[in-house]
Amino acid sequence: MPLSGDAARVWITRARPGAEDTARRVAALRFEPLVLPLLDVQPLGDGPIDLGDAAALAFTSANAVRAFVARAAAGSWNGPVFSVGDATAAVAREAGFADVRSAEGDVAALAALIARARPDGPVLHLSADVPAGDLAAALAKAGFAALRLNLYQTRPVTLNAMEWNSAQTSDAVLLHSARAAGALATALAGRDGFGAELFCLSAAVAAPLSAAGFHPQIAVAPNDEALMASLSRWAADARR
Repeated sequence: MPLSGDAARVWITRARPGAEDTARRVAALRFEPLVLPLLDVQPLGDGPIDLGDAAALAFTSANAVRAFVARAAAGSWNGPVFSVGDATAAVAREAGFADVRSAEGDVAALAALIARARPDGPVLHLSADVPAGDLAAALAKAGFAALRLNLYQTRPVTLNAMEWNSAQTSDAVLLHSARAAGALATALAGRDGFGAELFCLSAAVAAPLSAAGFHPQIAVAPNDEALMASLSRWAADARR
């Protein structure tokens, strides 16, 4: 889509509060952020978390870190914390965890990082009810025990007519999870005239859209920096 001289409008579909972080990145690139989440994060359970005999904690999202610290102080854990990527690691460090290690990738990279660290006991995966990948299975294949504790759930958000009118004025859409991509694919079914460029954090995120016949662009690495780079390159090409 050729762009005019005005700032491209970029629809951010991820759940809050992460959506606001992405909006700041988008605005810093002189695009116009449009925050209309397609997912809502809801905590599961309350009260203290039983860490049992865990030797390490693993987080595959920043939302899991936030859900954990809402129920247990980070200072109550002195062991290693493994995160899927740098953004999740940053949230964990801000929450007060002392020993945080980032896989800088996806669930497979996280499993490999944990396997290299060789924890001397089970790994507790703090997760959504529908995780992006099966960390426990990947660790079991490498010979390590892992348990999963679901701390939150994500549910699709239904946009109202006014919100859809705003969404349809977007030039680009950013998608951070397969759940959001699936929600978008469902919402766009039967809708005509939606011509925004789609940008996905990874191939796994893009899969529901690809299966629905869309052709999203995929970031070269599963992080916001790579996603912003893809967006910037596209905008520069579209203005030529």
